[in-house]
Amino acid sequence: MSYGTQVRLDAPFGETVARVRAALAGQGFGVLTEIDVAATVQAKLGEQMEDYVILGACNPPFAHQALGIDRSIGLLLPCNVVVRAGLEATIVEALDPQVMVTLTGRPELKPVADEVASRLAAALAELSA
Repeated sequence: MSYGTQVRLDAPFGETVARVRAALAGQGFGVLTEIDVAATVQAKLGEQMEDYVILGACNPPFAHQALGIDRSIGLLLPCNVVVRAGLEATIVEALDPQVMVTLTGRPELKPVADEVASRLAAALAELSA
């Protein structure tokens, strides 16, 4: 089962993170959280890993709509976007918002998930252009 989409970019990691933030902003998303997984693993475990950041993206109007349908949907928010260094490219992955429809069994969330999916797809497409 696929639970996300991805694009591969021939660009440095730091530049890609900045471009992802800008592309998300262009689609109405703010980044509420940023988790530097590589730094956390290094600090807490003394282990090295590739550059890996999780951006917690949120589009407030759609989050509000989803919360109006199901208050527990906050467990699945924000929409996580991962930027990670690959062997030959920087990889950007976004969680498929349809996961919240599938997991909750709430079909009334589908229109919200459809719109969020469309905006995330547009942001990823902008990165690839």
